[in-house]
Amino acid sequence: MDVSGTLAAEDNTRPPAVIKATARQLLVKLGAGGLTLEAVATEGGLAVADVAAVFPHRDDLLTALVIDAYNESGAAMEQADQAAGDAGGAAGARLLAVTRALRRWSFANPAEFTLIYGSPVPGYHAPQATVPPASRTPGVLAGIVRAALEAGDLTPPRRTVAPPGPPLLLPEAVELFGGVPEAPFSDIIERGIVLWSNLIGLLVFQVFSRTHDSVRDESAFFDYAIAVAAEGIGLVVPLGEHTD
Repeated sequence: MDVSGTLAAEDNTRPPAVIKATARQLLVKLGAGGLTLEAVATEGGLAVADVAAVFPHRDDLLTALVIDAYNESGAAMEQADQAAGDAGGAAGARLLAVTRALRRWSFANPAEFTLIYGSPVPGYHAPQATVPPASRTPGVLAGIVRAALEAGDLTPPRRTVAPPGPPLLLPEAVELFGGVPEAPFSDIIERGIVLWSNLIGLLVFQVFSRTHDSVRDESAFFDYAIAVAAEGIGLVVPLGEHTD
């Protein structure tokens, strides 16, 4: 007897899954600042004690939602990178694929996007457990840049701006990239962080409708902006047909 479907259905009704699904609904209605265990219990038809048995404090629930959001968005990028690589795409095409994937996820999950990239939630301080999931996005970008560097696909950036001393990078950033390259790419990690921050800032503008009254085609503008940002690391992004 095949019970896999039954087990999957039962798994989806277990308290943690139900509570997090209800909390995501409340993120849309109330925002993260309005999320409480009492509100989740009321919305989900649960007893507060049942919610607290799984997530003793609001921050525990928020942390679970933050980790899920980072993991889901990071997985979307990783899958897009794998598909682009399997299709023979060079680094520029891979970069465009992963940033488009993050854009699609962000528009499909605006509440979760706001949770991890919007204004800080009052009184909430993300614990160390959120760091590895949060590192998936820059990790994908770093992997693409590193591959482009090793393949000789990067054009040395013009030295119009030199990083000031002492070194700007934390050891974790250097480790994520796999070490500091030699000149003329010795500041490629710093430039990669600029690319990453440009990506998130662009998404904030688009998800929160900051560009809708100045840009005719926001999808095409997104691709263009990624291509412009990639110039800062010496990477050419191919612009062609775009999709939302």
